Amino acid sequence: MATDSADFTPEQSSLDPVAASLGSLASRRHQMFPKLNEHEIRRLHRFGAVRHFRDGERLYEAGRTSFGMLLVLKGKVAISRYDGLGNTSPIVEHGPGEFGAEVGQLSGRPSLVNGDAVGDVEVLVIPPEQLRALVIAEAELGERIVRALILRRVGLLEVNSGGPVLVGPPGNSCLHNLQSWLSSNGYPHTVLDPKVDKQAAALCEHYHPRPEELPLVVCPDGSVKKNPTNVELGRCLGMLPELSSDKVWDVIVVGAGPAGLATAVYAASEGLSVLALETRAFGGQAAASARIENYLGFPTGISGGALAGRAFVQSQKFGVEIAIPAPAGRLICNTYPLQVEMCGSLQRLQAKTVVLSCGARYRRPNLPNLKQFEGRGVYYWASPIEAKLCKTEEVVLVGGGNSAGQAAVFLSGHAAKVHMLVRGPGLAATMSSYLIERIAATPNIELHTHSEILSLEGDDEDGLQHVTIRCSESGEECKYPVRHVFLFIGADPNTGWLHDCGVDVDDKGFIRTGFDVTKSQCRANFDSGVYPPDLPARAALETSVPGVFAIGDVRANSTKRVAAAVGEGAAVVAQIHAFLANLPRDR
Repeated sequence: MATDSADFTPEQSSLDPVAASLGSLASRRHQMFPKLNEHEIRRLHRFGAVRHFRDGERLYEAGRTSFGMLLVLKGKVAISRYDGLGNTSPIVEHGPGEFGAEVGQLSGRPSLVNGDAVGDVEVLVIPPEQLRALVIAEAELGERIVRALILRRVGLLEVNSGGPVLVGPPGNSCLHNLQSWLSSNGYPHTVLDPKVDKQAAALCEHYHPRPEELPLVVCPDGSVKKNPTNVELGRCLGMLPELSSDKVWDVIVVGAGPAGLATAVYAASEGLSVLALETRAFGGQAAASARIENYLGFPTGISGGALAGRAFVQSQKFGVEIAIPAPAGRLICNTYPLQVEMCGSLQRLQAKTVVLSCGARYRRPNLPNLKQFEGRGVYYWASPIEAKLCKTEEVVLVGGGNSAGQAAVFLSGHAAKVHMLVRGPGLAATMSSYLIERIAATPNIELHTHSEILSLEGDDEDGLQHVTIRCSESGEECKYPVRHVFLFIGADPNTGWLHDCGVDVDDKGFIRTGFDVTKSQCRANFDSGVYPPDLPARAALETSVPGVFAIGDVRANSTKRVAAAVGEGAAVVAQIHAFLANLPRDR
């Protein structure tokens, strides 16, 4: 992720765990820590207020202090890494003309580092809202600042410095899930094995966690949680902010995949207040793509994580409030403003319009012990974390779509061999030709046609150990000593939570919009024998419920491509403006 494609290769995403190398970062030190001249400093004064700190006084504290940007005017500010276990190490000293912040400060998230005054210090404090105004109003200067913020997060990710400390044994499925979730959200963290690390062992000795209470998670503020849920960890890190039930948003976007992020960016840049709710991680399933090579403007390809990371920072720049993890539990349409009830609570958030970009849920094969091995040998995405687990081993990958093809090519660079299983006779009907050619040219990818997994074998201690595969043509069954299986067998629309609202869906559960809604209502009227004089005009992406729109993979008859999802995310904003313009003035 970067401000322009000339600065970064796809692998150098600041919110992608496979970020730039430390050597590369060292060469960009002048970009990470730019020094502003007197003229530039004067231009920034209108965005902040001057404050003074005494020698040794703490300006901001990891995990506790939320701020925007601090521009040093006099003295120095010492920046140091810190974790909840009390470990600290110096990073840099900011002198006059230099500033303290990283990308999380665009949205006022808690600091990942400590900042202490060296001597008497005078700083210009620019709060998050004014920082966003600055980077928009001062285009050239804003570009330099945002690049620095991004690169600083890259640096923290590279050394896994700042953020929570995860303590647990290797192979623990809950540990893997938390680690994967943090990495997907570009959040630095540290993983410690209590059998190897003394501090981790001491922590386990103090808290005596039962096996089901692992991993222990030490938050940046020093608090310790036993096997927290993503929601609990999100609260601890400030990724899941407190949201007011009284505020009425112009737009609530449910789902922060490519479509939802596009809506958020375009709507916020046009002055609408936007809240995006995401269940797992920004970028959705597209973020798991190892490389997207047919997205316009990226001739050498770009990883899904890098593309999502760019869009995520762009949304923060324009003031979108993004809550992660924040699963929506129910949409309430019998009142206005519309209401989104949060899953697991009774809190209801209000909006003039709601955009459904909630995508789909991973499809699971019908295997009796599948859940036992999820996160311990069975995975639904292929990130660098999983790639490291299967280094020099043979793996099985199930699926014949583009995502499966991208994952197979990516994993082939780490695994000794990738057994690729498809039920059909080949890949031509479901995969882009460039991926088919690449798979055929990769010597350690073996395609098994007319094949499926028959059974999984293993135990709770060691996880998955063997996989039995059956060929439907010959009936032959083969048992492989495989410890890692990747499932890319499609997904089902995530629309079950919409039943109370009455949003019209097709027979497969995808949301109808525009003419498809009108056609469905006409058919229903014909079957019932009731004919209304006319049906209301409906925007192309509007659902059967006024003010509720659907975009991306969850929409019926949509093109299941990242570019199409982004296009719908942009197009729906014009339809939102039209809807809001026609609302009665008392609304």
